Amino acid sequence: MKTILKNYLMLLSVAVLGGMATLGGYKFFIEEDAPRPEVGFVENKLPTMQVGEMAHLGSLPELTVAASVSTPAVVHVKSNFMLQTRQNNLRDPFGFFNDDFFFGRPRSRQVQSSGSGVITSPDGYIVTNNHVIRDAQKVEVILEDGRSYDAQIVGTDPSTDLALLKIDEQDLAFLSFGSSDDLQVGEWVLAVGNPFNLTSTVTAGIVSAKARDIQILKDRLAIESFIQTDAAVNPGNSGGALVNARGELVGINTAIASNTGSYSGYSFAVPAEIVKKVLRDLMTHGVVQRAFLGIDMVELNGDVARKLDIESTQGVYVRGVSERGSARAAGIQEGDIFVELDGNKLRNAAELTEYVGRKRPGDAIWATILRDGQPVKVQIELRNYEGTTDIVRKPEAQTLESLGAEMEDLGAVELEELNLRGGVRITKLGNGKLRQFTDIRPGFIVTSLDNQAVEDLESLRALLSRKSGGVMIAGIYPDRPGLYYYAFGM
Repeated sequence: MKTILKNYLMLLSVAVLGGMATLGGYKFFIEEDAPRPEVGFVENKLPTMQVGEMAHLGSLPELTVAASVSTPAVVHVKSNFMLQTRQNNLRDPFGFFNDDFFFGRPRSRQVQSSGSGVITSPDGYIVTNNHVIRDAQKVEVILEDGRSYDAQIVGTDPSTDLALLKIDEQDLAFLSFGSSDDLQVGEWVLAVGNPFNLTSTVTAGIVSAKARDIQILKDRLAIESFIQTDAAVNPGNSGGALVNARGELVGINTAIASNTGSYSGYSFAVPAEIVKKVLRDLMTHGVVQRAFLGIDMVELNGDVARKLDIESTQGVYVRGVSERGSARAAGIQEGDIFVELDGNKLRNAAELTEYVGRKRPGDAIWATILRDGQPVKVQIELRNYEGTTDIVRKPEAQTLESLGAEMEDLGAVELEELNLRGGVRITKLGNGKLRQFTDIRPGFIVTSLDNQAVEDLESLRALLSRKSGGVMIAGIYPDRPGLYYYAFGM
């Protein structure tokens, strides 16, 4: 018994002191002659099945199988696009004129970016990140065995940073979807992709957290509810696979937490349940059919609860309700607190956004809310952003994106200061029609299109969806006098 106890304490010291390392190996400290305390053994209360499953999922052979299943289905995605720059032909040694609006001429050069993708069907459908193929004029897909294909962009969804590609091939290796809902914190996962152009790279880690909102997607309708892992992910992994130990696709690797641009400990993946929904919509309609609650929400915690003078510290507090939203039509009021959706408890706002984001306009959900401290069940028929249950058509959704610009609505105060009834500001230019065909600059405020007033982003989208051929936009630069006009073709 004394020998057994000694061996146990030696093993225990390995577990506790394993972090004390010297160069070349671990160094452990055991006082042989010191008095030893009584050692008590605590019975493992986990059910036998759970213990067996944990051992099974953590075993090396299982991870090896998962790697061998997933690597043939993960592809290298190369995007070719034109980078627009300006070259000044006129020299101004005194610095009086530095405005390339007058002195510059556009130049183009071809640039290539690299990422990853996952084959999700044997006939060549591939999911990747939207940022991997955004603004691409040509997309090339390279399989693990070296075969190369030109890919068609079936559809994109900036709100989730997902895109669907298609190559003309049959009988391809592909990954089956697993359930991101069933994924457990602490469970082993593999990240498979092409970091730094190193093809078929596999890294392992565990699920660190779920439903993370890291405020990385700039789309104003962004859905962020990432799976957080400590599997190493680097530039080039974007669009690659996050798989569980059974080799099932549970997420699409999208982002890393880093101060350097390279892996620093954590990575983030779009959950499979969102991926499945987005891909189905893109395959069927070419655009995602998105449902909206239409609420201004605040995630509850102890500090927020004290400020709002309420008892609940978990759930989602309704700060405001949109006129055309699903919530108002169902009777949701300011001050209500969402605590459950379809019987699933809500811990944070990201979970609410993700769950609604899986649904389509016309779907109904049951919400449990707290109103004046009392639980109330409400059925909500979900609507789209326009406040209807109609199908959104692809041309209407894609025309604004084709301009290649990030835009924002103007606030009431700014409209009054500029003496405008409405308008949309261009905040950033990408590779699209505006940069390709005009000299427009960030900061320009669009006030009309073909002499029709532009009130906000939605009105601009609606006007563009009905246009073909040449169009002309008019507007102002707040720091310049006069009205400016720009023409381009749809």
